[in-house]
Amino acid sequence: MIDPLRRALSRSVGFLADLPVPRLLRPPLFRAFGRFTGAHMEEAALALDQYGSLGEFFARPLREGCRPIDDEPDALVSPVDGRVQRIEVIRNGMIVQAKGFEYPVRELLAGVGEEFNLEGGVCMTLYLSPSDYHRIHTPAAGEISEARWVRGKMHSVAPSVLTRKMVLPVNERCVLRLDTDRGPLLLVLVAALNVARLIVKDVAPDWSGMVHPALARERGAELGRFELGSTVIVIAPPNTLEPDSSLAPDSVVRVGRKIARWTQ
Repeated sequence: MIDPLRRALSRSVGFLADLPVPRLLRPPLFRAFGRFTGAHMEEAALALDQYGSLGEFFARPLREGCRPIDDEPDALVSPVDGRVQRIEVIRNGMIVQAKGFEYPVRELLAGVGEEFNLEGGVCMTLYLSPSDYHRIHTPAAGEISEARWVRGKMHSVAPSVLTRKMVLPVNERCVLRLDTDRGPLLLVLVAALNVARLIVKDVAPDWSGMVHPALARERGAELGRFELGSTVIVIAPPNTLEPDSSLAPDSVVRVGRKIARWTQ
């Protein structure tokens, strides 16, 4: 499918997801959707008849206390619910999407964080499936000082697709620089096929450049949301992060659980 048609499909899915659902039909519709995707219905913050559309239900907030935030001072916490796709060290300026698909990290970042040496740094790729909670949270306390929206393609980011075509550095995405007291983090929020919208709180969808004043965020605070399955990539310069030893490809992660520790 050529890109204009893929983009039109994604926008059409968004339009359909926003259509109002009559109150009596909401519980059976959303339960059916939950069964189909494997979503954890019991975690929803509201009663099912309180979500006015499928889009509202999909991007639903969770009940208070569902995602406790690790309180270790040295913890970097997961920004999303999902699975670990890859944890790797950046070598020769390259990172790996999947076996046989390697690309320059600078291409992914689209100019954000150019002043940082990333050689030997850590890259953690986290995949969200349609069953997952789809809000994005801040992995460490800090300030968003730079943001860049990159208009691109809308390929699926499903793991099976990543083994067949280059996706992550060409898809539509938002790249954020988060300055923390332990060092900078670069966050890449990658949109995908059928993701009608990627929303970042307080950052306009066409913004590209430094953010003045910088946006303060506490660890675990809501950062934004996807509206279907997608991917978040966390990148740190060398000698700043050590990934949690319990994590491996396909490990399940939840918002707030420790995925790495600061080493300085």
